[in-house]
Amino acid sequence: MLQPKLNLKVSQRQALTPGLVQMVSVLALNKLELKEMINTEMVENPVLEEMEESLTTLEERSAKEGDRERSAEETVAESERVEKDPFDEIDFGSYFQDYLDPGFRTTSNFEEYDKPSFENFLSQPSTLADHLMWQLGSLTLTPQVRLAAELIIGNLNEDGYLTATDEELVEVLLAETVRGGHTELILEQVGEDRLERVAAEAVDGSGNGAAAGIAVAEQERAALRTLVGTARTEVQQLDPVGIGARDLKECLLLQIAAQERDVQLMLERRERYQAQQALDPEADLDVVAARPQGKAERNGAENGAAGGASVSVYGVARHIIESCLTMLQKKDMRELTRSCGRSAEEVQAAVELIRTLDPRPGQRYNQGETRLIEPDVAFVKRDDRYVVVMNEEDMPTLRLNQGYRKMLRQKQTEKEVREYVKERYKSAIQLLRNIEQRKNTIVRTCEVIVRRQAEFLERGEEALRPMMIKDVAEEIGVHPSTVSRAVANKYVHTTQGVYELRFFFTEGVNGPEGGDMPLVLLKRKVKKLIEEEDARKPLTDDQLAAELQRQGIQVTRRTVAKYREDMQIPSTHQRRVR
Repeated sequence: MLQPKLNLKVSQRQALTPGLVQMVSVLALNKLELKEMINTEMVENPVLEEMEESLTTLEERSAKEGDRERSAEETVAESERVEKDPFDEIDFGSYFQDYLDPGFRTTSNFEEYDKPSFENFLSQPSTLADHLMWQLGSLTLTPQVRLAAELIIGNLNEDGYLTATDEELVEVLLAETVRGGHTELILEQVGEDRLERVAAEAVDGSGNGAAAGIAVAEQERAALRTLVGTARTEVQQLDPVGIGARDLKECLLLQIAAQERDVQLMLERRERYQAQQALDPEADLDVVAARPQGKAERNGAENGAAGGASVSVYGVARHIIESCLTMLQKKDMRELTRSCGRSAEEVQAAVELIRTLDPRPGQRYNQGETRLIEPDVAFVKRDDRYVVVMNEEDMPTLRLNQGYRKMLRQKQTEKEVREYVKERYKSAIQLLRNIEQRKNTIVRTCEVIVRRQAEFLERGEEALRPMMIKDVAEEIGVHPSTVSRAVANKYVHTTQGVYELRFFFTEGVNGPEGGDMPLVLLKRKVKKLIEEEDARKPLTDDQLAAELQRQGIQVTRRTVAKYREDMQIPSTHQRRVR
């Protein structure tokens, strides 16, 4: 039988106090984040205040306040001795507020209540959706097409590709029209008479109304699919070219078609100019371009455009995109030439044309914000040795407000106020200790980095030595996670440039002369060997490993393949140019 019981048990467990949690979080902050955190704490904690550079002492401040009070009392006494003007006693402010139009308000009231937020004036980078919606607003479209086009723009990814299928767009469009009460858009797209005729035919054939409803629904969906196709065509005409495609092939074909149209227009304009100049040598090119074409001129332009070498290149490029993208990826020029049935020069020109296309046209409007980097520390050379200097420029210097401290000493202070001030004081003191602890941990970690990477500071990245976080933690007597937080998202200014502190921590492999080589340098050697290889006979992973072993670096083929894939370098077969 279950019965409630009371038991006593003694146990030990670790618990993170609020002060310890704050210390861990403060240690992981870089300079900019710490500055923002301090400003937030000063707003929330009235006990904390920033110490100004030109700050006077308490004695000087009290003396100045005493002089100011005495001068104010003398001024008031002197003004009372002067005879008052009755005109000055009239309260014109209340007079205007009582008797004038209540819709009129003074400048001060307007600035206080109705002034727009300053954030409304801050510029924001234009996104792809903003750019497309701006262009869409300048087009003359029906409400149905505009609604579908806005839906398509909302379903584009960062690269500009349409991720939703036509059926999904139809479902969303149908739900939006019904939810928003815009069923008349469907009626305008399909035609009310046509829907009634479809429903009547379904009833005559089956004899029930359910079949009529299904037939009408299918007719509506078919009309919406047509609407989505029309809207997608309109979106694909917008800038940048290639927007609204579903895959890479369609994106490249859209760009090829757009460039081909431009070339066709240019060739037609040139043909018209040449034909007109034969009749009138003083004809202006702009006047000829604006003049309507005759049948003979149009046929001549088509013949000239079809026979132009530039137009044939677009045909070859279109064939490569539609049927030979895999060969193009493998750089198999021999098979590519055989498949196209054209000369090697034409195929090479088409390949060069494809290289100018943008496979991700939407990325130009979806660029990430520039990340602001400010070094937290600096390695400065003084008297033939490097020292660690913390970058505390523009950092607020905190101190405790003495006025609240006096409140704790005063007996007439209420108990609730006293408890609140005491709690705020403890929080402020804990924050000051954590900031100082953060500084000491970073300085001690950087001092170890300076001692172990002294050759790097003198000679550069070629002299970088392997160094592990656990080794530094053992040397300064802390846990490896503490060192990891101390170097996270922090940068250092050295004689060799600005580096992330984590850059100095890297594993090592067996290098020449029995020493270890950092993985960073090993990857660079692999990349350099690949860049210097013969494109027709690229080096295999076995050959790369053998070459590194001849240089005294003991690595295997699998290690080389792993580092090559980490650097996103294609395989030997993909790098070979045939």
